[in-house]
Amino acid sequence: MKTRSTNGTGAAAGAPGRLLLGSHLSVAGGMTNALDEAERLGMDCVQVFTKNQQQWKARPLDEGDVRAWRSRVAELGWDGARTVSHASYLINLASPDDELWARSVDLMTIEIERCEALGIAFLVHHPGAYTTSTRKAGLSRIIDAYAELFRRTRGFGTVSCLENTVGSGSNLGGRFEEIAALRASIIERTGEERRVGFCIDTCHAHAAGYDLSRAESAATAIAELDAACGLANVRVLHLNDSKAPCGSRRDRHEHIGKGTIGAAGFAAVVNHAGLRDRPMIMETPKGDTPGGTPLDSLNLRKLRQLAGLRSGGRTRGGVRAS
Repeated sequence: MKTRSTNGTGAAAGAPGRLLLGSHLSVAGGMTNALDEAERLGMDCVQVFTKNQQQWKARPLDEGDVRAWRSRVAELGWDGARTVSHASYLINLASPDDELWARSVDLMTIEIERCEALGIAFLVHHPGAYTTSTRKAGLSRIIDAYAELFRRTRGFGTVSCLENTVGSGSNLGGRFEEIAALRASIIERTGEERRVGFCIDTCHAHAAGYDLSRAESAATAIAELDAACGLANVRVLHLNDSKAPCGSRRDRHEHIGKGTIGAAGFAAVVNHAGLRDRPMIMETPKGDTPGGTPLDSLNLRKLRQLAGLRSGGRTRGGVRAS
């Protein structure tokens, strides 16, 4: 018998849940600056890089910075599921090159350790690209990498989230079934079911061929996601519109409602009970309007409107559907 879908916190899909909206924000000048900006913009969650994502080397976390981050999260009244980190784009756990694979495992270890120290609940990463090998070989390399990662970080609480991709070239993760099978294989190998989940990016899904542009097709795509991955295992969402058309396999983020997904697709996502109570992170273009309004604020307002909420509807405990 098929089990009833849950929203990731144990509540049934028909139950109301919090709408947690945030953005990827800069930590330039100090980790807590991202938290301060999230509060200023009225957000409910945040995603950050815990290190320079363009460098292999990482300066060790300062103990004072760790204390300040944890203290600021507590001041915001956030529970443990409001903070997300994105791993470095340099990492390729599917690489057939032994040196690059080893460096990737080492850097991914550091990413997990930093999240654990900061109390960041979720670490998002792209599965990887098999480049000169084969799809099967690339998936096997990722499974091997996870076995080593979980051995090195035994007992940690941070959840590693496999992010779906547009599926271009040799990049893995373009189909929901592929990331679902990868997670299942990682669990079979490591026994660590609680430590691996999914991050679903709307732009990536649309560009990979899951049509999110209409309410009906978006509902179908969410149902396919549930059937393949289980919505309870989707721990983070990336809410990005797409400049490129459905099935283009081009990763081009656009402002909410301004791309080929449009308002109907995002309304389907933010109003789906099975996708509530987990961070929904915008990775839309940054900047301000000519009048000085942050673009993040406009995207946030649009999402809240699509959810039937007033722009000021956030509370310290999160937003609940009206």
